[in-house]
Amino acid sequence: MTTSAISVRNLSVNYGGRQVLDRINLDIQRNEIMVLVGGSGSGKSTLLRHIIGLERPDSGSIFIRDVDINKCTPEMLKQIRQKIGVAFQESALFNSMTTEENVALPLRELTDVAEPVIEIMVYLTLAAVGLPEAGKLMPHELSGGMKKRAAVARAIVMDPDILVFDEPSAGLDPIVSAELDEVILFLKQAFHMTIFVVTHEIASAFHIADRIAMLYQGSLIAVDDKESFKASTDPRIRQFLDRIPDKVVETPVVQEHLRELSGITGATS
Repeated sequence: MTTSAISVRNLSVNYGGRQVLDRINLDIQRNEIMVLVGGSGSGKSTLLRHIIGLERPDSGSIFIRDVDINKCTPEMLKQIRQKIGVAFQESALFNSMTTEENVALPLRELTDVAEPVIEIMVYLTLAAVGLPEAGKLMPHELSGGMKKRAAVARAIVMDPDILVFDEPSAGLDPIVSAELDEVILFLKQAFHMTIFVVTHEIASAFHIADRIAMLYQGSLIAVDDKESFKASTDPRIRQFLDRIPDKVVETPVVQEHLRELSGITGATS
């Protein structure tokens, strides 16, 4: 048995003739927080979908608990998925269910646990993410941060080995985002989970990560501890960290539009 909770080997994905992921190799160790960053269209979400088994690659392997999920039986894949909790970007709560019903759903659908035990597990799980009194509330009665926490509670109620976050800070203000970061750190410490986070929030990444990986145009260009990543001199990493925009393409057409815009603003000033 390896020390890796997740091992990605030579993973390549092609959509309509476009290379989205190009021979990705990545090891995520047990009980670490690995944060994946990269610009829009770099392949982050594609890699996440393959790691949780929602899609099959063109080539390569993904090992979870030493099992290649692209080659195992459907029954084995189902068992592995039950040990992976996923907190989706938009929370994905069912609007017709209370918060506690949303959290209880995996237990009711996938296990034979008795209802009184489910109620206790749901309460304790909500308490673990700071929502002990929110069980009876409907999703529309929750703030954005509370919805994120409820989604985390649902993701961990089955006691997974691996927890995956897709853009956990999306749509949250800085204070609520910081609170969610603390929840993630608490879950790692309290439950010894392996946590994989896909995000574009650099401040959050540097706070929670044990290691940071970066995708650039479908290739993995860095996997390092956060201090080494922060000090990198790679121009692609520096552009991302320093928020340096790509240059405007100075074609004749673009220049003409800029002159027209300048003329309009000059005339109205």
